[in-house]
Amino acid sequence: MKKLLFYIFALISISGFSQEKDQEKQELMALKKANNFVYEGNEKAINNDFVSAEMAYRKALSQQATSVAGAYNLGTSYYQEGSYNEALYRLQQATKNATSKEEKHKAFHNIGNILMKENKCQEAVDAYKNALRNNPSDNETRYNLALAKKCAEDQKDEQQDDNKDDQNKDQNQDQNQDQNQDQNQDEQKDDQDKQDEGENKDDNQDQGDQDKKDGDDQKDDQGKPKEDKKDQGKGDDQKKDQQPPQPQPGQLSPQQVKNLLEAMNNQEQKVQEKINAEKQKGVKVQTEKDW
Repeated sequence: MKKLLFYIFALISISGFSQEKDQEKQELMALKKANNFVYEGNEKAINNDFVSAEMAYRKALSQQATSVAGAYNLGTSYYQEGSYNEALYRLQQATKNATSKEEKHKAFHNIGNILMKENKCQEAVDAYKNALRNNPSDNETRYNLALAKKCAEDQKDEQQDDNKDDQNKDQNQDQNQDQNQDQNQDEQKDDQDKQDEGENKDDNQDQGDQDKKDGDDQKDDQGKPKEDKKDQGKGDDQKKDQQPPQPQPGQLSPQQVKNLLEAMNNQEQKVQEKINAEKQKGVKVQTEKDW
């Protein structure tokens, strides 16, 4: 029984080893085909046949997706054609699959060039720094880094100026809005004042017409002012109060009554004096009795 189990295990081990060999063989064949397509693409690129070169590099990646040369060369081909987005994608793919510093350096250097073409200066600075980390002695990368830094600083200053201009523009716009609002309020106030002035003018005109009408009513046919009946009545009453009372028919005036009383008093006084005189004549003088 032990011999049988060992035999089965030995067969399994041999089978697994054989599969690994076949897989390695297939990978080697795919790598060989990929390299052949890369070589073909390079030949086409040298002859400026970028369409055929692109097709060859794509075939290389289809044979081996991790082919750094296929991705790098395809990205470079896109860069030369001006297709910067496709070039950036392929070069980033190359940096992920690269195994050597030299491969990474070249990919990051070309990424920086693409970003500079698109005026993404700060991102280009980061790309060139990554390239120098993998190859600090590359003077071309160092020179491009200096240009990228200067470009990034200029863009930063320009952005600050734009922000300042936008702030000033917004501030001026707010001031203009406030001025327009104040102007509208002043115009509304002027319109209201004119409207009130017009209403007052109409009221004054109506009042003037009414006063003129009342004045005309108070004038007689000859244009002379009429006396108010009520005031005329009061004037008549005042005249009556000022004039002496007139005797009514069949009645004596107060002065006549006064004169009559005085005449009667004088007459009565004369009569009384006469009576008294007569009494004094007839009085006998009483003497003493003679006892």
